[in-house]
Amino acid sequence: MAYQKRELLLVAGVIFLTIGFLGVGLPLIYSVIISVAIYVGIKFYVSRSKNVIAKDVGEGLCMDCGSKITGGRCPKCQPSP
Repeated sequence: MAYQKRELLLVAGVIFLTIGFLGVGLPLIYSVIISVAIYVGIKFYVSRSKNVIAKDVGEGLCMDCGSKITGGRCPKCQPSP
């Protein structure tokens, strides 16, 4: 549900940006093109950020020391035998 809420907020923001461009005197086609480009840019940036975070975190984070869990164990708190 939260993801849909963020999506709706982004769409509403882009619509308000388009209306703002129209209020400044920019023609409709230019304001729509700029708004769509901003929407696609934000979606691309968010998807890349999510992928980088997922790659960086891996299996998860240790709650004691905060290091990345590899192989189901924390390398600092539970050293391998």
